[in-house]
Amino acid sequence: MDNHFSYRNIWKIAYPIILGSLAQDIITIADTAFAGRLGEIALGSIALGGIFYLALIMLGFGFGIGVQVLIARRHGENYPNEVKKIWYHSFVLLFIFALFIFTLSKLFTPTLLKSIVSSNDIFNGALSYLNIRIFGIFAAFMNIGFRAFYIGTANTKVISYTTILMAIINILFDYWLIFGVSIFPKLGISGAALASVISEYSALAAFILFTRFNADLSKYRFSFKCKFNTKYFSRLLKLSTPTMLQNFISLGSWFVFFIFVEKMGSESLAISNIIRSIYIILLLPIMGFSSATNSLVSFAIGKNMSQYVPIIIKRSIYLSWLGIGIINAICLLMPNSIISIFTNSQVLIDSTVPVFYVVSAASFLLAFGFIVFNAVTGTANTISSLLIEIITILIYLTGVNVITSLSLKIEHVWMMELFYGSILGTISLLYLKYANWNKKVI
Repeated sequence: MDNHFSYRNIWKIAYPIILGSLAQDIITIADTAFAGRLGEIALGSIALGGIFYLALIMLGFGFGIGVQVLIARRHGENYPNEVKKIWYHSFVLLFIFALFIFTLSKLFTPTLLKSIVSSNDIFNGALSYLNIRIFGIFAAFMNIGFRAFYIGTANTKVISYTTILMAIINILFDYWLIFGVSIFPKLGISGAALASVISEYSALAAFILFTRFNADLSKYRFSFKCKFNTKYFSRLLKLSTPTMLQNFISLGSWFVFFIFVEKMGSESLAISNIIRSIYIILLLPIMGFSSATNSLVSFAIGKNMSQYVPIIIKRSIYLSWLGIGIINAICLLMPNSIISIFTNSQVLIDSTVPVFYVVSAASFLLAFGFIVFNAVTGTANTISSLLIEIITILIYLTGVNVITSLSLKIEHVWMMELFYGSILGTISLLYLKYANWNKKVI
């Protein structure tokens, strides 16, 4: 057994990503917790605005996954100079994408939101959030480029450092800017957006400084005098375009989910935003081990060791289930106390508890689904992974639409998460079992 695929090494790669994701998720939790003190409208506004922004970010994140797969493959083949060139060209493309998305958002977001949000108060709140939040997209996309490099080369500790810094700065500025503490103005929803923008640029500065002064990274350090080569742009776009679309569709489905829920009323929307903040904590092990699986699968194929892919998947799932089990055990002991972090309304707390139980159960199926699906992406068969995602999302959103149109309880809507994880994992597993995936050349 190669030591690269041991439980120890999978954990070594995954835990900094988990810590990094935790810090990133603290931003969402802080926004929700502080906004919960401003009422249901603020909660709903930040929910829709935040999901809309994340859907845009997922275009960059999807591109980053393609970069990560390509870097991991070249790292496995021991071509550091190729890693450096891929990384440099990816930054150029990420900046172009950020500029394009920023421009489109400024031009069309108000019209789009107005056409799909039924409440004027929530529309105005979400728009005020997004008008500021969108300025963070440049830093967010550059951070994605750094993450892709560090995960692709299995050098993940820096990710935890930068995102912990980002979380601390976000919490402080959330408190200061939402409520107007000391010399800071009271900005409410806009303050939450500005705090997030400041934290993203802080993380970018930390990434740049770490990369610049870390001697171990000298062989990857590129010069900005590096010549452009269209073959790198072409290769990156060919590999990453399907993952960009896949991630946009995935997070876009969350936005559509919240649009369906918004039509059920502000209480259902507020409950769903609280649950989303709790849910992302349950997903922490999943995100970490999914990213590790993605990178290790690509690395294994680069080393001509594709026979280890099933072992990587199984071990990642077992480790993820262990992490989820620990988090669930803690959360289920005191659901009311955890929910009360986000609201002081007892009615809202009581209505949220049943949904809390649903997502606790769903997290285990999502671990199975996400990890097997990320193994598919790690094979670099990104068009196949896009098709798998589209099929799963269509089934998922059809179910959500039917349940919300029948005016059932909000916990019934969230039960679709159980089906999402099951369908995603099953289709991905069938693909890995029967498709000729280990001959993909990138």
